[in-house]
Amino acid sequence: MSGCAQKTLYVKGLSNISQDVSLYTHNINRGYIFSLESYEKMYFHPWNINSMDIPLENAMWAYKIFTSKNSYGENLQPINDDFFRKIKENSNFANYSSVNKPAITLKKLNIRAFPTGRPVLRDPGKAGEGFPFDYMQNSTIAANKPIFISHYSKDKAWVFIRSSFAYGWIKARDVVILNKNYTDRWQNAQQIFITKDNEPFYTQQGDFLFESTIGTMLPLIDEDNKNFYVSSIAAYKLNEPYCIKTSLSKKFGHNGILKFSAKNINRIMHELLHVNYGWGGIYNQRDCSSTLRDFFAPFGIWLPRNSYQQSKIGKVISLENMSDAKKIETITKYGVPFETLLYKKGHIVLYVGMKNDKVIIFQNVWGIKTLHNGVSDRFIIGKTVFSTLEMGSNLFDFDKSASLLKNLKSMNIVTE
Repeated sequence: MSGCAQKTLYVKGLSNISQDVSLYTHNINRGYIFSLESYEKMYFHPWNINSMDIPLENAMWAYKIFTSKNSYGENLQPINDDFFRKIKENSNFANYSSVNKPAITLKKLNIRAFPTGRPVLRDPGKAGEGFPFDYMQNSTIAANKPIFISHYSKDKAWVFIRSSFAYGWIKARDVVILNKNYTDRWQNAQQIFITKDNEPFYTQQGDFLFESTIGTMLPLIDEDNKNFYVSSIAAYKLNEPYCIKTSLSKKFGHNGILKFSAKNINRIMHELLHVNYGWGGIYNQRDCSSTLRDFFAPFGIWLPRNSYQQSKIGKVISLENMSDAKKIETITKYGVPFETLLYKKGHIVLYVGMKNDKVIIFQNVWGIKTLHNGVSDRFIIGKTVFSTLEMGSNLFDFDKSASLLKNLKSMNIVTE
């Protein structure tokens, strides 16, 4: 069902579900639900450690999992042993946690599991593998985000870093080290939350710096009726930090965290509804968990990186060993719209409420599993959508065993 004609099909639980967020938010007015201090503690964590607080064994997880026996390259052919040997040598883990410096990103970056831009794929002949699932793509990190540098690769082209939510390799040329005096001043300043994606930042001379990402915080210098004036960092000579005063329209930022209200949820969700699916944030897009991280961030709610970790935040209610009907009953009884996550292995969604007696969710999803004559495939969605838990159940080759509702393991209210 992955052919070009799929777009013309009626997809139950999607085609008949409104994609207008305001239809689901009109009763929400919760005010401030988390403190800025608790969010800042997590956000600035990389600037407040003295050495890597991630065990070396965890940092090297990918080196144990991916080998020439199970990995394919960009040409869809198996990768040979020489690739992995050279990667491991260049990774220089003998010097793990030797630099130990706070730093900042200069632009939006890919965080890679190996110090390489080349992809590592699973068997591209299998459904749900190959493009776009590059397993080297651990995550992305926005411009001017706090990081902590562990060490450099042997060729000095890459640095192994820890951010507030992920760790891995980024390009060395795209970061600058900051001294403690500067990181302290940044943290103690009034913070402006960015609420819009892809808004360009410029120097006062009009030179391009970077594009914005929802949830980034920048220190406030001044403001007028229309603009915030914030501090940002660019690179000077030999990657020395250069502090720049730049402006941000008040339409695209907020002084401190947002109230959890219908107006503000609509504002943030509107941005996220324009995003395609991007595994690990690849191609400047988002996957299921990064979509939810960035949704909650402007409201001062910090979430970890992956779906499993996110499913453990707040009040957790197990859905294991329940019938589909019992799961629906539990979700409708205990779920709090826009504050509750629903989790199945490898995927997480946001419960937004009930509409026409159906549970409605918000998710960024690659596709619906299909099965025809014993052959597994995908009906591609590839973007953020509002849907039901039974999306695609009308497709003639819908794989009932892979139903989202059937496979839900837990729900968690992140605000409790």
